[in-house]
Amino acid sequence: MKNIAVILAGGIGARVGGNVPKQLLPLADGRSVLEHATEAFEQTDCIDEVCIVMHPDYIAFAEQALLRNGWQKVKHIIAGGKERWESSVNAIRLYESVLSAEEFAHANILLHDAARPFVSQAIIANVCQALETHEAVTVAVPATDTMYMVTQTQNPQPATCNPQPLPLREDGRVVHSIPPRDTLMRAQTPQAFRLPLIARAYTLALQDPALQATDDCGILHRYLPTKPIHIVAGEETNRKITFKEDL
Repeated sequence: MKNIAVILAGGIGARVGGNVPKQLLPLADGRSVLEHATEAFEQTDCIDEVCIVMHPDYIAFAEQALLRNGWQKVKHIIAGGKERWESSVNAIRLYESVLSAEEFAHANILLHDAARPFVSQAIIANVCQALETHEAVTVAVPATDTMYMVTQTQNPQPATCNPQPLPLREDGRVVHSIPPRDTLMRAQTPQAFRLPLIARAYTLALQDPALQATDDCGILHRYLPTKPIHIVAGEETNRKITFKEDL
């Protein structure tokens, strides 16, 4: 099986702030978030090929990074979409067009957020190994914090014995339930699939006018719910850069 890694760098990282997407920002060693994420897959033996899906306005940055780092496995740099799932679809369509039917049928795709620059080669290797026996694989870590299920409510009227209302969250949410922590895990990436499987899931998803998704496992789980998704242990260091403080 051919293992293809796709680095999803099509977003603008609005929550980080600044004038450039977060995947282009430098880390302590001066190399960008994107370079660190790509390098991890470049250096992992089980990865045969890498594709970078880039924000259309910054494709030149990825091309310069390719030349600067001398990456040998990066074969394609393509434009991403407005939503994360659109970037995944763009990568899948690329490989539908460049692979033969036989190659496509025997390929795996690992979809990784560029905003996770600290993914280890051990995680990647474990995902590749899991793909030898599973059609869908994700990376996750146990939830260490208590999680709340919340619901929306109207701000209550203050009790007569307390004429001053207590401060509430502006969104008016309250705790609905507290699920057992041992039933919850925090998702990481890469999320990996047999290429024909995730392509079929997205074909079904694109027929849904109400399509909404935050990750590729969500697409598979919603549109091909009978397909199990195997979990590989993640690492706390494989964190996602979301806010400026994360840098």
